[in-house]
This record gives sequence, C-alpha cells and structure tokens, in this order.
Amino acid sequence: MRIVPSIRSLLFALAIVVVSAASFPQVGISISFGPPALPVYEQPYCPAEGYLWTPGYWAYDYDYDDYYWVPGTWVEAPEVGFLWTPGYWAWRDDGFFFNEGYWGPHVGFYGGIPYGFGYFGEGYEGGRWDNGRFFYNRSVNNVNVTNIHNVYNTTVITNTTVNRVSYNGGTGGINARPRPEDAIAAREKHVPPVAVQTQHVQAARANPQLRASVNQGKPPVAATPKPGAFNDRAVVPAKEAGAPYHPPASRAAAPPAANAPAPRPEKSVPGPSTPPAHAKDLAPHPRPAPPNTGNPKVDQKYQQQQEKLYMQQEKDHQKLLQKQEQDHQRLAQQKADEARTQQIEQKHQQQTQQLEQKHTQQQQQLQNKQQPTSRNQSKPPKENRPPTEKQ
Repeated sequence: MRIVPSIRSLLFALAIVVVSAASFPQVGISISFGPPALPVYEQPYCPAEGYLWTPGYWAYDYDYDDYYWVPGTWVEAPEVGFLWTPGYWAWRDDGFFFNEGYWGPHVGFYGGIPYGFGYFGEGYEGGRWDNGRFFYNRSVNNVNVTNIHNVYNTTVITNTTVNRVSYNGGTGGINARPRPEDAIAAREKHVPPVAVQTQHVQAARANPQLRASVNQGKPPVAATPKPGAFNDRAVVPAKEAGAPYHPPASRAAAPPAANAPAPRPEKSVPGPSTPPAHAKDLAPHPRPAPPNTGNPKVDQKYQQQQEKLYMQQEKDHQKLLQKQEQDHQRLAQQKADEARTQQIEQKHQQQTQQLEQKHTQQQQQLQNKQQPTSRNQSKPPKENRPPTEKQ
C-alpha cells in the first residue's frame, strides 16, 4: 500500500493537532533511528521586550524520510507569565517519538536535552517574569541593553556532562527523568505552539537546505530573530555540527502506536545519504522573501540577485526533468531490458544529485556574498556581541 506524499503530510499534520490539543503527549508515530546532534550556533538579538527564546530542534519529514532543522527563534509569549517548554525526542516501544513543546506557567520536563541559552537539561535559567515584565539573564541570552533595560546577570553553573545529544533514552541517549517539579508543571494549564511557531516549522520543512541529508547536521540557518524570518539580515548559520552525522544506510519506519490517529504503513526506505532518484523527486525551490537590511538600495540589489538565482534554478530543474522524462519515454518505446533500464536510472540519480549539490552551493555562495554587508550594517557593540550557545 502506498500513500501519496500530500495525503501522508495531511495525516501526519492531523496526528500532531489531535495529540497536541489534548495534553501534548508523544506524537503517535515512531522513527527507528535518532535525530542528529544539536548544532553549535549563536543566538540572534532579542527583537523586543516580551519575546522568549525557543530553542532549535530536529523535526522529521515523512515525505522525505529525513530529519530537518527547525531554527531556534524568539517568540512573543502568548500570555504574561508563560514560559516555553521545548519539545524533545525520546525512545519508547522500539522507536523514537516526539513530545510536543508547550507554553505554561513553569518550564516542565524536556528530556534533559541541553538546548543551551538557559535550557541546560532541566528547568530554565534564561529569565523570569516579575510584575508583568520578563527580565532577561544576559549571561545566557543576547539582549541589547540599549533597547531592553529589564535585564540581570546570573552565571549558571551546571553539573551535567557537556554533550549535544538531541534525544532521551535509547542507545547513546540522555538518561534523564522528570523531577517532582516537572510533574507539577505537567498538570498546569498549557497552551500549544502559537500560529507563528507552526508557520515557522512549515517554512523550515519546505527548505531543502535544512534537511539533515543535505547539511549533514550543520544547517545554514540555525537561528532567526523572529519566526519565519529566514531571509533576515540577523539570521545565524550553524558554526559546526554537534557531532558527525551517520544515519543508518537502510532503515524502516517503526509501526505507529496503538492510539495513533492516522497510522502510516511500514516500509523500507533509503537512508538520508541516498540522493533523490529523479528531478521530479526534488522539492520545489522556496521563493526568496524580500530582504530587509534597512537600506533600500542594498535590498533591491539583494532581491535582484535572489530572483535571478531562483529563476535560473527553476530553469535548470525543468530542463533536467524534461530530459529524464524523454529518457523514460525512449526506454518504453524501445522496450529496453533490465540492464539498460538500470543504467539509465543510475544516470538519472547521478544527474539529480549533481543538480541538488550545485543549487545548494549556489545558495550558500550567494548567502556568503551578502553576509559581509549585512554584518557591517548590524555589527553589535563590543559589549553586546552574541554569546555562543552554552551548555
């Protein structure tokens, strides 16, 4: 049985909505291998008072059978007094399940995952609410005191082993269990991720460069100043992968849990290192959002460069797609044998991989070309330089 990608995506989205709407337990579909390590990256400036940091994490795309990075970002709290408890992956019943994050009066259990910037495995040391205002701990957060005055400095000392493992339990996972205060937080009023967070995840999922199979655990967009602002001048790339990424060469999705709203059939799938077989398997290129550096002339120049590259890549994609379709038609007309068919399929896979690598390199080159000007325009004062993620 085969479920087409659009239907599979819809069913998975419904599964998340139904489960999250109750009490944010584990999503009822498991993965047989764990996510990559957390990448090393810096935190962009807090954009305004009342925004709280939500750490980046690896999500899973069932259409591509691949993990993808959801960049860390600043999000405005939905209610005064609410804090963000990050989601996390955990091993259970022979598979990895994702526990959805939520807003609430206290930070609950998030698997002991060392997300950094105040989230060191348990609790939260990045700030606190006081008389309706959020005060930021500058020792772990990047806050410009010129714009935000409600800050304090408290050095955080943790006794946990420094690592960048991104899942709880299982082989090599973090061995952490909920504390009594975590159990109390779990029974409090919770609010699911707000709309801008959901849109942020969707934008990350649509970006091929954020897939683990493409970036090898080092995403080009590791953090953003606001949700969905992937083209903002303050976007932060990962400095390095948290650990070498070695996914299984061949794997199968574990069967869904008994209470899963929409079960996904088991099937054998290629590893993330296996490239798409045809040009038709490549995801559409996301159209670049207009840049906003504050300089209209620079913005216009950047936009022209982005649009030019976008149109050229679309042209390359369509050209290869037509060529491969013509090859398939000739094979059918000639009633080619298995050996000849396999030879053409291998050729198509190589062509598709080369095109994807070429486009990824072009995007990175354009980004590197634009970053120096952006950095010069937004260079922070020496005393307010972005802190590197702390464990």
